[in-house]
Amino acid sequence: MLQLILGGARSGKSRLAEQTAKETGLSVIYIATAQALDTEMQQRIAHHQQQRPAHWQVFEEPTYLADRLLQCDQANQLILVDCLTLWLSNLLLAEDSALQQQQIQQLLNVLPQLKSKIILVSNETGLGVVPMGELSRRFVDEAGRLHQNLGQLANKVVFCVAGFPMILKDEK
Repeated sequence: MLQLILGGARSGKSRLAEQTAKETGLSVIYIATAQALDTEMQQRIAHHQQQRPAHWQVFEEPTYLADRLLQCDQANQLILVDCLTLWLSNLLLAEDSALQQQQIQQLLNVLPQLKSKIILVSNETGLGVVPMGELSRRFVDEAGRLHQNLGQLANKVVFCVAGFPMILKDEK
């Protein structure tokens, strides 16, 4: 089972992902992609840490997500990844321009092979005004392409708005 949960900032997507993970009754591995590079991000990370159960195993993986998924994978567990847009930002800002495409392709190749149930959380960035800067436009384009590819792979796709989930795809 692969589930993709999309939504804007503070849409309730992380809360929904965490609640869904809890309700499975499985052991949960939480993979965080954020990097605490400034005070504001440190506060966001601390908020997320307070929200999730202390018994969940947590890994921080800002770059090599597919490798980390393979390392953690086993049957009868759930892996929650929060969030793909931060991961994509980390890749876009890396010095190696080929790293982004390599890591995205590796993720798309690995996901169908995993034995764990997977929940991926990501920000939907394509609903607003087209950004002015080249890097910002590239980010929105790359996130959109990533979401389209993941949506095809996923068994379930949910879009969160104002704390309410809207089911876009549900193949049971």
